Amino acid sequence: MAEREIAAILVCTEPEVRYFTGFHTLFWQSPTRPWFTVIPAAGKPIAVIPSIGEATMSETWIDDVRTWSSPRPDDDGVTLLAECVREVAPEGGIGLPMGPETHVRMPLRDIDRLRSILGGFVDATDVIRGLRMVKSEREIDKHRHICGVVSDAFDELPELLSTGMTERQAFAACRAEILRQGADDVPYLVGTTGAGGIGDVIRRPSDRRIDDGDMLIFDTGSTFDGYFSDFDRNFAFTSAGSGARDAYRAVWEATEAGLEAVRPGAAASEVFKAMNEVLKANGSLGNYIGRMGHGLGMQVTEWPSLMAADSTVIEANMVLTLEPALLWEPGKAMVHEENLVVRADGPELLSRRAAPELPVI
Repeated sequence: MAEREIAAILVCTEPEVRYFTGFHTLFWQSPTRPWFTVIPAAGKPIAVIPSIGEATMSETWIDDVRTWSSPRPDDDGVTLLAECVREVAPEGGIGLPMGPETHVRMPLRDIDRLRSILGGFVDATDVIRGLRMVKSEREIDKHRHICGVVSDAFDELPELLSTGMTERQAFAACRAEILRQGADDVPYLVGTTGAGGIGDVIRRPSDRRIDDGDMLIFDTGSTFDGYFSDFDRNFAFTSAGSGARDAYRAVWEATEAGLEAVRPGAAASEVFKAMNEVLKANGSLGNYIGRMGHGLGMQVTEWPSLMAADSTVIEANMVLTLEPALLWEPGKAMVHEENLVVRADGPELLSRRAAPELPVI
């Protein structure tokens, strides 16, 4: 912040407020109230929040908690927030994350009003990004725990799933098993089934019944103490065609290439290229997902993106996903994903490595 001449940074999204304060609540599910944290260049953060959150925020390490009674549509914290920012940054230089993987969680008319009072913002994405991309060992422990929980749940699925079930029943069984194994929540569970292959890999489940020869993918972002896992597993029912088996093996080998490429000092684009070369050698019809992995943390997707255009340099203690996707026939895709933490000598897997051959239930 000193190098950038930023006197204070304003954050207002759940992961950023939680990162700097430790304020962890599901109350963010309600869009009614805005929540703010001001991070001065010197001294501890200041919470500017609705009074309903004062007791929980006071249990964190934050000493200065300023509140107003919300909702108050005519002035929902704007004046109080502006006073706080002026106090710690009287000369301006106010940072706000503005770049990719960030957003502003307050009404547009309120952010316009705040701009008019304070005189505008400078983009502080790089400051926040640099902090959150590299994890502490305590953060990594949380990722390791939830990845172990989900790995255990995936190992149980062959005993819980069968032909004749609907997609909804299969997804409910998967979600229940992840929770039974010890996850706090399963906020993200997507995937689909398909005859001989998978098409849309992010669809919600339907009442379609699973039949012999079907393929199934589960991709879940599950949480423990606010930190995510994000990896998938693929299954076939009764039998699998050679095309599906070959596609599965191709994305598994592409993941191996990604694991070889992940090192401190490598660029995100280099990891992408290593995986993409394997996919192209196996007849890829194109990268329709847009990237082949990403950062992981308090959000299910964070910086960086493993794609050709991302030159981010990989650092030790980054938590990443590897997610090669192969479109092996029109309308048929195979996606594989693992989670890892980057160490000085290479990757440490956090998810339990998938089987090298397509599992058949």
